[in-house]
Amino acid sequence: MKVTVVGAGAVGASCAEYIAIKNFASEVVVLDIKEGFAEGKAMDLMQTASLNGFDTKITGITNDYSKTAGSDVAIITSGIPRKPGMTREELIGINAGIVKTVSSNLIEHSPNVILIVVSNPMDTMTYLVHKTTNLPKNRIIGMGGALDSARFKYRLAEALEAPISDVDGMVIGGHSDTGMVPLTAHATRNSIKVSEFLSEERLAQVSEDTKVGGATLTKLLGTSAWYAPGAAVSSMVQAIACDQKKMFPCSAFLEGEYGLDDICIGVPVLLGKNGIEKIVKIELAEAEKAKMQESAEGVRKTNGLLAL
Repeated sequence: MKVTVVGAGAVGASCAEYIAIKNFASEVVVLDIKEGFAEGKAMDLMQTASLNGFDTKITGITNDYSKTAGSDVAIITSGIPRKPGMTREELIGINAGIVKTVSSNLIEHSPNVILIVVSNPMDTMTYLVHKTTNLPKNRIIGMGGALDSARFKYRLAEALEAPISDVDGMVIGGHSDTGMVPLTAHATRNSIKVSEFLSEERLAQVSEDTKVGGATLTKLLGTSAWYAPGAAVSSMVQAIACDQKKMFPCSAFLEGEYGLDDICIGVPVLLGKNGIEKIVKIELAEAEKAKMQESAEGVRKTNGLLAL
């Protein structure tokens, strides 16, 4: 399998590293517009191959999409990252133009590619790709929910003082500080609902800490996080490459599911060789339904800023 990562910054390089280390791809191409930058990142990563025990070939390219030809999966991380105090939505003006150009170039050279969108605001960028390309909806996937759910499980394990392998939980809705819907009522520790262990107040705090997970890291780091986003992407790519039919919450194009239409927003899906194999319907409580609708309104508001 050939995987392309567009954008050799911290997130893109982290994606390439985790994909290579998992050793399921034959080649990872890293592309960037900055002269020599992707080549340097690729060389540095390849020099870890004998130490980390992988055989995946990593190639760096400066803005030559012909070298991405035949990619099975491509990851779009390019665009400006968040700075402290910025919302994901404030990135739309610059990143929309970048994502539109990148997706067009990728599809020109790899017409059968599956696209994973990471650039922010992620749900709106995923929607943009749907509206400006002819790819079927199963081959356009937004990453956010997989990352948000990992942050949710981290916060749950912290509150429970439990190993994270004991914990399961999911975040749906928009990938924004106000749009995420952590499903606390569905979260479990070894199949037992976490509400058996944690008070309503503590669960509410876990939910709020999850929602601002990205902003918290941006404030601490001075830029967007990269390790967890890279790990989330690599897990999604592996599910596609190995046809695992693994469930992730991802930003998918909805046509009536969850009472929503003509929108990309985080819902549980099965990922396999065809990309999104199935959108999974789960029963939501009335409060969760209301939060999902509110989240969708926020995403639509941001979508309205696009020049389609």
